[in-house]
Amino acid sequence: MSQSLSIAVLLALALIAANLPFVSQRLMLALPVPGGHKNLAWRALELILWYAIVGAIGMAMERALGQNQVQGWEFYAVTGALFLTFAFPGFVYRYLLLKGR
Repeated sequence: MSQSLSIAVLLALALIAANLPFVSQRLMLALPVPGGHKNLAWRALELILWYAIVGAIGMAMERALGQNQVQGWEFYAVTGALFLTFAFPGFVYRYLLLKGR
């Protein structure tokens, strides 16, 4: 896989994964939530887990293309903010559009 293709695949995967906590009432799309309804705290925890999963996939892709580059806290701050930005459509869908109905 070329570098450009792997970047595009990773960004698409991040966009999808960032919205998954807001489209399902199950944890990680598989486990039922105690009480049957996911609140914002469960969704935030799930968002962090999806961020870690996408990050691990990104590191594996980087390893397949060459050597992994050591990253500082700035990298994780920027990618975390980008992941939260990617989650905005799911948040709007869950808390603004569905609440209005």
